[in-house]
Amino acid sequence: MLNKINFNNNSLPIIAGPCVIESKDHVFKMAENLKKIFFKLDVPFIFKSSFDKANRSSIDSFRGPGLEEGLKILDELKKEFDIPILTDIHSSDQAKIVGEIVDIIQIPAFLCRQTDLLVEASKTKKIVNVKKGQFLSPKNIDNIINKIQSTGNNKILITERGTSFGYNNLVVDMRSIPIMQSKGFPVIFDASHSVQLPSSHGDYSGGDRKMIPILAKAAVASGCNGIFLEVHDNPNSAMSDSSTQFPLKDLESLILSLQKIKSAL
Repeated sequence: MLNKINFNNNSLPIIAGPCVIESKDHVFKMAENLKKIFFKLDVPFIFKSSFDKANRSSIDSFRGPGLEEGLKILDELKKEFDIPILTDIHSSDQAKIVGEIVDIIQIPAFLCRQTDLLVEASKTKKIVNVKKGQFLSPKNIDNIINKIQSTGNNKILITERGTSFGYNNLVVDMRSIPIMQSKGFPVIFDASHSVQLPSSHGDYSGGDRKMIPILAKAAVASGCNGIFLEVHDNPNSAMSDSSTQFPLKDLESLILSLQKIKSAL
């Protein structure tokens, strides 16, 4: 469980799972397969999936089962597989109830400066993982950290997920990893959303999945403390972010490569 996962030692914890809960059967299937892979490789693992994708491009996009049903599924999944869980929240009133179920509360990139959201997430005393906004310099995360620490919570992760580069494009500056680490907290690299092409198709986002391994390897070589990776057994049919979810069948090979780079450091 989570007390065995350390983001500050020589291990390389992986946060992985499907973008959104598509169904109870699917998310349980994914958790079972992911646990087998990470147990086999002896790699620390946190399962992630969203109960609601509240920031989809289109009003018609699939969002997930919602708060009540989604948390029920995640609670059952956590007990069934005995694995730590991460999920994201989008409003401050969700923090307390979500904190009763999950081990890590995630703040989406677009909401990384929302004071009430950060404070309420922090009050749960759970680990708070903040995705650095696409619009934010890595040198300017101090205010985010201060808001979380204002409640006495120092369990903080910062996630790099790319920076806006013109319209509908992102670029990753690997210098951001040591810059943000200098603030005193672990830095995770989001290998999925960093290859996203936001809203590039008008009513949905595109992406370049084949670049996920390249950026993930570069981030590990740059010294990141963990990897965030959205994984799907059939990415092309995924109901959210299909172009940036990594194929389950290729995951073991990628993790082995990342571990070799980590060991070489």
